[in-house]
Amino acid sequence: MSVAPYQAVLFDLDGTLLDTAPDLAGAINDMRRERGLEPMPLAELAPLCSFGGRGMLGKGLDLRPEDDDYSTAYDAFIETYRGRMTRDTRAYDGMRELVRELTEAGCAWGVITNKMEALALPLMTHMAFDPAPACVIGGDSAGVAKPDPAPMYLACERIGVDPARCIYVGDSDRDVAAGRAAGMATIGVAYGYIPPGDDIHGWNADVVVDTVADLLPAIERLKQIRFSTAKTAPQ
Repeated sequence: MSVAPYQAVLFDLDGTLLDTAPDLAGAINDMRRERGLEPMPLAELAPLCSFGGRGMLGKGLDLRPEDDDYSTAYDAFIETYRGRMTRDTRAYDGMRELVRELTEAGCAWGVITNKMEALALPLMTHMAFDPAPACVIGGDSAGVAKPDPAPMYLACERIGVDPARCIYVGDSDRDVAAGRAAGMATIGVAYGYIPPGDDIHGWNADVVVDTVADLLPAIERLKQIRFSTAKTAPQ
């Protein structure tokens, strides 16, 4: 496989690289049990996992950032999640093989997530990808989170690549917006945590895929779209 002329493929974390929903949902259900509430089904919580603690608190405890007790609950959620975030989280099937193949083809890979760096770094260390990602950029690493393109530029700076020669893969409109704003090619993944009523085809990603197995063919398609040879001028 050749991914040239791309220099890096960068991934969102929750719902794109890793299936973190069991532990995110598990954390909010732990908090529900502490409050005498029944746990909620994973199927109801998973679509909101792309929004992290905010999504879990909104769905699981009906709390919003403007509520008086939101900040305390958010801190409690982060600590609850920190204590169990590696319990049931797994890489999506085929993802370890994919990043290995990308690296063998001379393409760097990395992570850009809105999960805070203090959670993202130990989680990725625990997952022990081989080869390891060239960078792990958290939601607070650049001072602003996606959809702002600053995290994308920071990732490229750390790896030493040109944003225009990168692909960003994600499962939310924020991912696609951040990638496009940075001048990257974008892939939307339909297997991730898509909120009810959200139309992935309305995100304006360059390509949309249904499975991890579709990612390599999508990269090949992006090469043709972005770097196809210009027509030869008449002699």
